[in-house]
Amino acid sequence: MSQTRKKSSSDGETKPQTSFVNKFLRGSKLRSSKAGSRKESNDLKTTDSQPSDETQTTAPVDTAEPLASEMEVGCRMEKNEQFLQKLGEKAVDKCLDLNNCGLTTADMRELGEALKVIPNLEELNLSWNSNVGGNLPLICQKFQAGSNIQRLELVDCALTSEDGVFVGQLLPLLQNLEVLDLSINRNIGGSLNSIAQGLKSASNLKVLKLQSCGLSQKSVKLLDAAFRFLHNLRKLDLSCNKELGGGFEDSSAQVATLEHLQVLDLHQCSLTAGDVVSLTQVIPLLLSLQELDLSANKKMGTSSENLLSRLRFLPALKSLLINNCALERETFTALAEASIHLPALEVFSLSWNKCVGGNLKLLLETLRLSTSLRVLALSSCSLVTEDMALLASVIHTGHLARLQNLDLSYNDSVCDAGWAIFCQNVWLLKELTELDISLRPSTFRDCGQWFRHLLCAVTRLPEITEIGMKRWTLPPSLEEELRCFDQDHGRSIHFDHGGFQ
Repeated sequence: MSQTRKKSSSDGETKPQTSFVNKFLRGSKLRSSKAGSRKESNDLKTTDSQPSDETQTTAPVDTAEPLASEMEVGCRMEKNEQFLQKLGEKAVDKCLDLNNCGLTTADMRELGEALKVIPNLEELNLSWNSNVGGNLPLICQKFQAGSNIQRLELVDCALTSEDGVFVGQLLPLLQNLEVLDLSINRNIGGSLNSIAQGLKSASNLKVLKLQSCGLSQKSVKLLDAAFRFLHNLRKLDLSCNKELGGGFEDSSAQVATLEHLQVLDLHQCSLTAGDVVSLTQVIPLLLSLQELDLSANKKMGTSSENLLSRLRFLPALKSLLINNCALERETFTALAEASIHLPALEVFSLSWNKCVGGNLKLLLETLRLSTSLRVLALSSCSLVTEDMALLASVIHTGHLARLQNLDLSYNDSVCDAGWAIFCQNVWLLKELTELDISLRPSTFRDCGQWFRHLLCAVTRLPEITEIGMKRWTLPPSLEEELRCFDQDHGRSIHFDHGGFQ
C-alpha cells in the first residue's frame, strides 16, 4: 500500500484498484497452482509411489483428498484476496509495497498467510509500520529456503531485539537477497551478533543499510567479521550510530575486502582519531568507491589530514560529503590538494567548516579542473568578500559550467560588493537550477543593488527554478522590480526571500 491510503471496496470508489488487485491475484493464483506445488512436482520425479494427475482422476479412492485440498486452497485464496483488497496494496507481479499503511497485529497475521499466494515475491516493503515491531515473525515465518525475495525493507518499524534475532535466522533462507534496509530501528543493535551471523550467508547482498540502529563499538567488530563474505556489496550505510565511535580502531581490516563497494556512509558516527587512523589504511583501497560521506564527525578536524590526502587514490569518486567536520587549515589544505585528483567529482560539500572562509583560494585548481561538478555546497563556511570574488572569477573564465546546485547560504560576512560581483557573473552557469544565498536565522538584511544584477542574471539562466534568499528583505523599489519580473517573464521561479519592507 502506498503512503496515500486507498478506500476499501465497500466505499464503491475502488474499481481501478479492485480490478488491478484481481488481475494481480489471478496471476498469483495461476503461479500458485503451478509453482506453488513445484516441490510436489519435483518429488514426482524421484518417488514412484506418488500417483500421477491421470491416476488421480481415474482412481476414486484418491479423489476425496485432492478435492478437499482444492476447496481449502480456494477458500484460503479468497480470504487472502479480500485481505489484500482491504489493504489496497501497491503491487506489480513480484513487488508488495505496504510502507506507512498502519498495519495492525491482525493485518500482519493475515499478511503472513497472504504471502503464500505470491510464491514469486521478490520485493517486500513494510517500512514505517510501527506495529511490525515484535510481530515480524508473523509476516515472514512463511519464507522458505530458496525464497525469491531480493529486497526487504523494514525502515522505522520499531523492531525489537527479538526481531533482530529473527532476522539473523531468516537471512540464510534468503539466498537471493540483494537489498536489506533495517534503518531507524534503534533496538536491534543488541541482536547484531545474530544479524552478523546471518549476513555470512547473504553472499548476493548488494545494499546493507543500518542507519540509526543503535550500533556500538562491538557492532563494528561483528560486522567486520561478516564483510569478507559479502563480496558483492555495493552500498554500506552505518550512519547516525553515535555509539559506534572507536569501533573501527581495531576492526576495519575486512572493509578493504569489499572491492566492489561504491557507497560508504559514515556520517554522524562519532568517529574518533583512532577510527580515522584505521580508516586511512582502508578507504584508499576501495577503488570502486563513488560516494563517501564522513559528515558530522567533528573529531576529524584534527586527525584526518592523512586520510583526506589519500583520497586522491579514488579516481572514481563522484560524491564527497564532509560537512561539519571541524576541519582546520591543515586538514582543509590536504583535502584541497587531494581533490585536484578527483576528475569524476560531481557532488562536493564542505558546509559548516569555518576554515574555508578566507581560504577558498586553496580550492582554485579543483574548481578550475572539475568539469563534472554538479553540486557545490559551501553553506556556513564563513566566506568573505574575497572568496566571492574568487568564485566569480572562476565562473567568469568558463569553469563550473555544469553546476546545477550552488549553496552559499549562511555566509553573512560577505558584504554587498561581494554579492554584486557574484551576481554579475552567475548568469554564466547555464545549467544552474538551484541557488541558495539565505542568511542565518538570527540575521536580517536589506537587499542591496546587487539584487538587480541577480534579476538580470535569472533572465539568462534557462534552468533556474529555486532561489533561496531567506531573511533578505526587499525595499519598495526592488519589490516593484520583482513584481514586474514575474509578470514579464512568466517563468516558474520561486524567490524564497524574507519579505518586503
